[in-house]
Amino acid sequence: MVEVGSFQFIVLLLPLEFVSMAPASISQIKVGHIDDVQELRKFKPGAIPERFIRDMAERPTLTTMDTLLSSTDIPVIDFSQLLKGKKTDEFQFELSKLAASCQDWGFFQVINHGVDLSLLESIEKSAMEFFDLPLEEKQKYAMAPGTIQGYGQAFVFSEDQKLDWCNMFALGLIPHFIRNPKLWPTKPAEFSDTLEAYSKEIRKLCQTLLRFISMTLGLNEDVFSNMFGEAVQAVRMNYYPPCSRPDLVLGLSPHSDGSALTVLQQGKDSSVGLQILRHNAWVPVRPLPDAFIINIGDTIEVLTNGKYKSVEHRAVTHKEKDRLSIVTFYAPSYEIELGPMPEFLDENNPCKYRRYNHGDYSKHYVTSKLEGKKTLDFAKIHPNNSS
Repeated sequence: MVEVGSFQFIVLLLPLEFVSMAPASISQIKVGHIDDVQELRKFKPGAIPERFIRDMAERPTLTTMDTLLSSTDIPVIDFSQLLKGKKTDEFQFELSKLAASCQDWGFFQVINHGVDLSLLESIEKSAMEFFDLPLEEKQKYAMAPGTIQGYGQAFVFSEDQKLDWCNMFALGLIPHFIRNPKLWPTKPAEFSDTLEAYSKEIRKLCQTLLRFISMTLGLNEDVFSNMFGEAVQAVRMNYYPPCSRPDLVLGLSPHSDGSALTVLQQGKDSSVGLQILRHNAWVPVRPLPDAFIINIGDTIEVLTNGKYKSVEHRAVTHKEKDRLSIVTFYAPSYEIELGPMPEFLDENNPCKYRRYNHGDYSKHYVTSKLEGKKTLDFAKIHPNNSS
């Protein structure tokens, strides 16, 4: 049953498109009534349904919402300096900055990345044109419970689970079998071609970044590309309408990413919404114009045995301004077995994570609600567990 301005689902868990070709176990999921936040903003601008109101401990404080970074800006990496060649002083300086960014922050911005700025404008335009479509048109591509592709809210698994003040549109890109052609929109007309061109450039950026990251670790620069096989790539577009009570809701629940790398592009003139957890405090991030925000995912944390850690992050909303983000996830092939690399194990650094199949971890990730770094427990070796 589908209601205007909301979704009401009671369905069977479908195969997970981002995980594998094998069918998922069948179990019933009841997600209850889910309001579309754009429709709420349009027709009931002051309404905050109960399912969106967070418990006191989860609510963003006015301080974290209004304070922008100043002396604690996340690091900025000039990509053009890394392309000058290994023997240059500029390269060595920028590589050392990249190493510190990965180890101390897990987040950094990349400027002069080489992706055509007109392509950034085009993907932003296509994304906003999609979100601006009538609800009935967007519901043709609805995200069914138990899946993470399509339009709606992902990671919802119960009728009483708190909801994010966000509309999402997510698509699998590579390998081809994770695509669901029925979910690729025909409107706007240029959406698919623009996304294909954009994703090709972001994939090249991820591959090159991973080469440099491997060098910061003293590894062969091709170690990750050789290890990952045909890397999985997916995109999720997030739209956060203004909210009359941003102090009561979250745009996106706290989480770390299951990817190797995540690349975020924020729409121009968007509100400042991304926050990262640093020293037990939520720190807001102001994106630089035309920059990408990069973060380390759980995969790199496991492979480096915790030397480079994924970082918990979330999104908050704004009372008057909306926000758009376009997020690309880059991860190993589902068939790959992962675990800490021997280069990061010694007497002082015992193995912190078990070996596992990345497809199994991905399945675990997308069938769990966003809850900090809890999904990484899947891989952790606990002190009382020697297996």
